[in-house]
Amino acid sequence: MAVRRIVPNLYAPDPARARAFYADLLGLETVMDHGWIVTFADPHATMAPQVSIATEGGSGTPVPALSIEVDDADAVHARALSLGLEIVYPLVDEPWGVRRFYVRDPFGNVVNILAHQ
Repeated sequence: MAVRRIVPNLYAPDPARARAFYADLLGLETVMDHGWIVTFADPHATMAPQVSIATEGGSGTPVPALSIEVDDADAVHARALSLGLEIVYPLVDEPWGVRRFYVRDPFGNVVNILAHQ
């Protein structure tokens, strides 16, 4: 048996509203849309399935609903600011080797955007 992927499913009253965040901010593409569920992905990326269980988000922050690794946290942070999104935790270099910030998606979920240094 092999786990092929792990997909978080976040509740939202209007999944279509997610496009402005997950597509415009992160450049993800809609890979499935049934109206009641919309899935975003980078169809060119390959990732290993992972799941994290935590008591906190690190540095005393709350546990984010999602952690999304990007290649340039500064660029995504700048885009988040230009889109008027709420930054929940500022852009910082953490002692465990990531540069990250938290941003709130349109449904209130806290998303950890990070890049390994």
